[in-house]
Amino acid sequence: MRPPTALRLSGAILLAAALAACAPMPTEAPKPVAPQITEDTLRVRAKEQLATGVKQYDAGDYDGAMKGLQASLDHGLLEKSDQSRARKYLAFVHCLGGREPQCAAEFRKAFEIDQSFALTAAEDGHPIWGPVYRTVRATLIAEREAAQGKPKAALPKAEQKLVDGLVKYDAGEYAEAHRLLEEAFKDGLADKKDQVRALKFAAFSLCLQNRWPACRAEFLRIYDIDPDFDLTPAEAGHPSWTRTFAGAKAQAKKAQADKAAAEKSQKKAP
Repeated sequence: MRPPTALRLSGAILLAAALAACAPMPTEAPKPVAPQITEDTLRVRAKEQLATGVKQYDAGDYDGAMKGLQASLDHGLLEKSDQSRARKYLAFVHCLGGREPQCAAEFRKAFEIDQSFALTAAEDGHPIWGPVYRTVRATLIAEREAAQGKPKAALPKAEQKLVDGLVKYDAGEYAEAHRLLEEAFKDGLADKKDQVRALKFAAFSLCLQNRWPACRAEFLRIYDIDPDFDLTPAEAGHPSWTRTFAGAKAQAKKAQADKAAAEKSQKKAP
């Protein structure tokens, strides 16, 4: 016969086991409900990304600006005016990076999204993207008028050859591009910025054909028009003309310094 203490312990164990068996099974914790992303939320996010992209552009963070501006467009929820604004800043970034074809493509998209799109007078006059913008605008106007059956408003002869030469350059037809750009310059481009642009891309075309002495000569001609001319960092670093341009720039600067010294000496002479 078991001792009373052992009986009490055995009964307690059985009672605990019975209570455990009757206890309700623990339930799983409810899973958190994923927040619903609404169209309004995405629209707000797109506008914030556009604003951030513009701020990054103003701060000189062009890589960050490109990512933010493109992300704002990817939602597909910006108003037309904001879409064209994002495209405008993307064009600026590409032009500052020496990527003129991409710059022109972004300007074209801006026009196609919003027909009232236009740069401000200050933006239009920018030496890097102003000429690209005006070329795209003139081309689109001509295309729209042709589609409406209107006679094509012809550009001046020199300006038309400049446009045609740049098209050939973008297509990789460098010999034809050089011919047209040279003719555009000889025919008398009215704007000095267009003159520089024609000679610059003529030089690029020659260097891309491995015609380095002729390429160097084209670069030197630019300094007669614009003594302060320089390529963008992206352009200057192009492997086809880096050394050629650097040599032409050094030669032009030396010639300018010699000329200034000679003029100073003449003024001092009795």
